[in-house]
This record gives sequence, C-alpha cells and structure tokens, in this order.
Amino acid sequence: MSVVYTISLGTIRSCYNDSQATNTTMLIVVQLKWLNRLATVKDDGTVQFEVPADIKPQNLDFGTGVVYTDDSTDQEPIEAADVHGIPPLHIVMLIVGTRGDVQPFVAIGKRLQEDGHRVRLATHANFKDFVLGAGLEFFPLGGDPKILAGYMVKNKGFLPSGPSEIPIQRNQLKEIIYSLLPACKDPDPDTMVPFKPDAIIANPPAYGHTHVAESLKVPLHIIFTMPWTPTSEFPHPLSRVKQPVAYRLSYQIVDALIWLGIRDMINDFRKKRLNLRRVTYLSGSYSSPLDVPYAYIWSPHLVPKPKDWGPKIDVVGFCFLDLASTYEPPDSLVKWLEDGEKPIYIGFGSLPVEEPEKMTEIIVKALEITGHRGIINKGWGGLGNLAESKDFLYLLDNCPHDWLFSRCLAVVHHGGAGTTAAGLKAACPTTIVPFFGDQPFWGERVHARGLGPAPIPVDEFSLDKLVDAIRFMLHPKVKERAVELAKAMENEDGVTGAVKAFYKHFPGKKSESEPELPHSHRGLLSIRRCFGHT
Repeated sequence: MSVVYTISLGTIRSCYNDSQATNTTMLIVVQLKWLNRLATVKDDGTVQFEVPADIKPQNLDFGTGVVYTDDSTDQEPIEAADVHGIPPLHIVMLIVGTRGDVQPFVAIGKRLQEDGHRVRLATHANFKDFVLGAGLEFFPLGGDPKILAGYMVKNKGFLPSGPSEIPIQRNQLKEIIYSLLPACKDPDPDTMVPFKPDAIIANPPAYGHTHVAESLKVPLHIIFTMPWTPTSEFPHPLSRVKQPVAYRLSYQIVDALIWLGIRDMINDFRKKRLNLRRVTYLSGSYSSPLDVPYAYIWSPHLVPKPKDWGPKIDVVGFCFLDLASTYEPPDSLVKWLEDGEKPIYIGFGSLPVEEPEKMTEIIVKALEITGHRGIINKGWGGLGNLAESKDFLYLLDNCPHDWLFSRCLAVVHHGGAGTTAAGLKAACPTTIVPFFGDQPFWGERVHARGLGPAPIPVDEFSLDKLVDAIRFMLHPKVKERAVELAKAMENEDGVTGAVKAFYKHFPGKKSESEPELPHSHRGLLSIRRCFGHT
C-alpha cells in the first residue's frame, strides 16, 4: 500500500508539546480540513493530491508573490548588473545539505571574494576542510549531513513519512535553525575576527534564514538547485501531481505542510533568539517575503526559465567549481583508464545505500552482460565490496567529476543537480537513479531531452533495468543529443550569473530606522478561497 496516513490533527499534535497543540489546534482545524481533502503524504514522504476538475487555473493564486501571466515577463538582463556600484560587503552564506549542495556555493563564494567581498560560508562541520581549503571563511551550522541524507533517502524529501520519523527530522532542523544567528554575527571561531553581515545568501533548507535576515535587517538572496517558486510548467519536486492545473498548487501545499511541522520551532527561535513577534498560523509565512530574489543554478538550455516567473527570479546556469586542474589521480587509475575503452561511471555520492552488496552485484552483472568496463564510486553507500577483483571494474574512493566524467562513456548516478550538471557538461549520456528530493525532477528532465532512459527509482533498481538503461545510453542518437547540449552549455557561466544576479537585486544596506516592508502572505486561506470558501 502506498498511502500510510494523511496529515491530520494527530500528526500535527505530534509536532508540538501538549500546551502548544491545544492552542494551535483551534487555529488550524479548518485549514487541515482542506489539506486533508486535497493532499496525502505517501510512505516515501512525498505529497500526492488532486484538484477537483471544476477548478479553473486562474483561481489558483496563493499569495506567492509571482504574477501568473501567459507571456514572459520582461526583466533587466543579468549582464546589466552594476558590479562597480556595490561596495565591499561582508556576505554570509547559509547552506544546508550534502557535499553536492555545498560545492556550488564554494564556487560562488570564491567569485564574490575575488570581487573584493569578505565571504563566510556557514555549513555543516563535515565540510570545514573543504571550505577552508577553497580560501573561504567557515562557520559551523548544526545538523549532520549523514543523518540528514539517511532521513531524506528514507522519506524521499523533507516531509516525515510517519510519526516515528518526526523526532529525527525535528532534532536535526532545530540544530540547524538555532545555529543560524551565530553563523551570521559571531566572530570567526578560529581567529575571533568580528563579523557583521551586510547580506545573506541562503538555500531554502536552512529554514530560518528569512527570520534571521528580518532580525538583522540585511538583504537576503536565495539561491537553490531545485525549483521552489510556483509555476504552471512543472510541479514541486517533492510532490507527485499528474494534473497540470495543479502544478502551481503543489508548491503551496508542500510549503504549508513543511510549515506545519516547523512552526513551533521557528516561533520559539523568533521569540527567544531574535526578539521578534511570533508568526501566526493564519499569516502563512511559509517561505520568504514577497520581495526576496531567487537565483536558480541550472542550465536554461536544460530547463528554461518558466514564463510565469517574474523579474525577481533568475535562472543563471549550472555552477561549476574547478577541481580537475589541481587533482592528481592515482597512478593505478590513470593506467586502468589507458588500458581499455572508456568506462561507465556508477556512483551515488554522499547517499546511503540500504543494500550495498546487492546493488554492487547488480552493477557487476550488468557490466558483464553489456560487455563494458565500469568505475564504481564507493561513496558513503559502501558500494564495491567484492569477494575478488575484476579486471573490467575499478573501485574509486573519491574523484572530481569534472576530471573523471570527460573520461567516461556514460554515467549512472543519483541525480543530484551538481552531478547531473557535471555529466551533461562532459556530454555523457545519463541514467538517474533518484533517491529523494529534486533527483526525480532531474531524472525526468534528462529523459525528456532524450539524454538518457526514464529514471530508475532506487527502490526499483534491478539487473534488467540497469542493462536496459546502459543499452539506451549507448545508442548513437543519445550521444548526439548529449554532445549538442554540452556545446550549448559551453558559453554558460553559472557562477558569474549567480554573482551578477546577486548584484542586480542587492538593495544596499538598510538603515536601522528604515521601516520594514509588510509581509502580505495569504497562506492556506487562499486554498480555501480557490474552492469558493471564505
């Protein structure tokens, strides 16, 4: 059975203590009625729902700050950003996730630093050496990416698939949220050099970033690898929606469900640490104030900017960090590559694999059946434990994708945005085995462009499917399309695009006396209105 439970009062009560639940229940009972009518959280943590057929698209307006029109919105080109009009800034980047989430921001931070700004990258302690090695300042955020990755793999996203998962999620999120303010204003933990931010760059899984920006009265710019802004062109990556009319609604539904789970933590954080008023449920402050700019770091040649995204939203290109130029491969890898045909890369990066021995066995057999050499990246999943070595197989601990993928025939991976970008840049036909989050989204986009087979969800990974996927990738037409896209991407510079987008939208420092803009969120009441209820 795919449906385990629906978001209910019992579920919400489990997210709050008894007194909070009593006070909250009366406020949200009506909203939950409509969420229960629309949405179901599946056992993989994604949201599935349907919209009644009589609802018209123009009624699906949810106070997101996006103007929905049939025509593209004219906007100032990123190239027109006034770089010279920006004074030297102290910029803090609040980034939550795995290595693949952090790496693009290292590249962006380095470019900002080259422009004369002081950049602090705040992320998990696991990545301290990586950040410092790139020449950026580091500050530790709470949360363990290995625990987060394990949770996300099990739940396929941010939403808990059952009550037993809630404490894991909430403990991690609380650690992250409560570490955000020190990351923005405390002295450097190693040098004790003071830091006062002029701007914040964040990705949405930081969750408390908008509230910290509000408290410190500094501009916020959100940069992310997956769609977080409502559009009619595709659904939220954490939802499973088949009706195009419901694509926009999927963003509000996912946003609202996440908010239900973190509202008490955010309000405690606002009151106890930020000295701000609590955000009421009815105000619907789920994501960001309406005037916050977003930059999405993927190639517009792969996923063009939706026509209903306005001028505050940019699609800037994939962000690559040059690691190949300084990489010294082991002699054994160089010799193995030189001794035969280009291999097929198989690896799942930082993601845990539930049955690594079984998956390794499938990979080895698929390579034997198709007659190809392969490289297995052992990663955090523990792949590649073999009873005996195979001449056609090389086991790899770690290697920069920008060095390795240009030496590969095709790639099979989890579909993280960075890994997907590296494979496409190297003109590699791609098979995506999604675990969670935006990975199914990238798998579908790769398949839609004819660059690889339909994605194989990790729970459906099998010998037959992998063999078919390898054969699909090696069709000459697929390679042709991969080369065409790689050529189109050659002139993209996502790092420069992201930095110029930041400059374009940077408003300058706000004075202490400058009044705040009102947050005109309409929240779930808009969902009720779209069904004719007020």
